[in-house]
Amino acid sequence: MTNPSTLDAATLRELIASGRAPRLLDVRTPGEFETAHIPGSYNVPLDLLREHREELRRHLDEDVVLICRSGARATQAGQTLAGAGLPHLRVLDGGMTAWQAAAAPLNQGRPRWDLERQVRLVAGAIVLVSILASVFVPGLKWVAAFIGAGLTFAALTNTCAMGMLLGRLPYNRGASCDLDSIVGQLRDTAGRRG
Repeated sequence: MTNPSTLDAATLRELIASGRAPRLLDVRTPGEFETAHIPGSYNVPLDLLREHREELRRHLDEDVVLICRSGARATQAGQTLAGAGLPHLRVLDGGMTAWQAAAAPLNQGRPRWDLERQVRLVAGAIVLVSILASVFVPGLKWVAAFIGAGLTFAALTNTCAMGMLLGRLPYNRGASCDLDSIVGQLRDTAGRRG
């Protein structure tokens, strides 16, 4: 599967300022979105986008830019939507990290840890505890090996099962983010653009 093309933060800023803003879909968790997001963007978490790509595709007929923290989840979302037949997809190169580094406009809310940082904490804690506890129960070293194998697989496939599980925790869910409300927002905006 081919990756969607990228768009840098400066170019996206120019498009927004000129009144030719593409549809901005932020595929991070609702918690990450509530912490900081680009004004005018819509939160469509990656798991929801994957599950309902056909329905979302019907409401995304114009130019779409996908956003996440660094670009990895947005690239996955782009591949998913391209597979559903959406032709005009781009990924914000460097994601929110690049957008914030460019000092671009931002809506900010309550600070939270982003999902990647949560994965590092949980994986590191599991490895540390299992290695320390293996002094008393030698078989626990295999828990650390399992986590290491999982992280290796995550890097090679550009997916993260632990991240997907952590994304479902109440801390990361934030305000309700369901398909009906997202489709309603997309439909309302399409009506104003038309």
